[in-house]
Amino acid sequence: MKKTHKGRNSKPTSARPTSPRSVAPHSKSGKKPSSPANPGNRRAGHAATPAPQKPSHFHPITPQKRDSFFLFGRHAVEAALKNNKRECVRLIGLEKALSADLLGIRPGLRVDRIDDEAALRTAVPGDSPHQGVLLEVRPLPGVDLSSLEPKDGQKNIILMLDQVTDPHNVGACIRTAAAFGARAIITQDRNSPSESGTLARASSGGLEILPWVQVTNLNQALGSLREMGYWHIGLDGHTDNTIRGVTLGDNLVIVMGSEGKGLRPLVRSQCDAIVKIPMSGDVESLNVSVAAAIALYELGSE
Repeated sequence: MKKTHKGRNSKPTSARPTSPRSVAPHSKSGKKPSSPANPGNRRAGHAATPAPQKPSHFHPITPQKRDSFFLFGRHAVEAALKNNKRECVRLIGLEKALSADLLGIRPGLRVDRIDDEAALRTAVPGDSPHQGVLLEVRPLPGVDLSSLEPKDGQKNIILMLDQVTDPHNVGACIRTAAAFGARAIITQDRNSPSESGTLARASSGGLEILPWVQVTNLNQALGSLREMGYWHIGLDGHTDNTIRGVTLGDNLVIVMGSEGKGLRPLVRSQCDAIVKIPMSGDVESLNVSVAAAIALYELGSE
């Protein structure tokens, strides 16, 4: 039998049926249309189907005043309401959290009741617990350094923080200083946190009780306090002197640096004594708020 060869342009005498799944018909543009399994293919000229959105039943809670912020948590809110120096804008909360005793502290204050816990969450950083209540407030009025003149017949202890930047740590130090009867806490007005809901919650009400002096220059502040009659004690682990051996009188400034860098050289040079808290050596350092508690107890006790 004589073999015949088909050229490239020759047509077959019979065509094998093709599966509709293996070859799709082409459009006039030469592009394949989208398959039924992918109707939202943008390349095929079809509009994408939007993803379903959960309906929103609340508006985010935002401050109504330019310089105001939110306190959250029962202790911080209640302490602020009781502080007559604190300007409060409005109280916001779930019905179950707005108890009669809380509402009775400032009877004329505006109260916004909400029924969705998720709305409260929009005004609270991260996953911080808010206990169902917020209080919009303005910053406390500033405290002047001159108000810290020593009072006769008592211990006058001031806690100074040198560039402690974590608001949780500063808040905890404020709580500690208030608990041990310190006269005030002093920080720099930069390189340290300002008032915030996070700091206030960490202070557990101490922010509303303890005077907080924010100064431009810690070295100058230490000089002014020395003229008032205060002695300065700096805490640093790199010394042989322990806190138990210090006797400098009743008017003291306890100066503490950040947990990482410690005291800055200029601030350290202003101190009359550099001491350490004796430890076992199993750990290198203490959290600044824990160290502050030990120092305040050791130096403030009679």
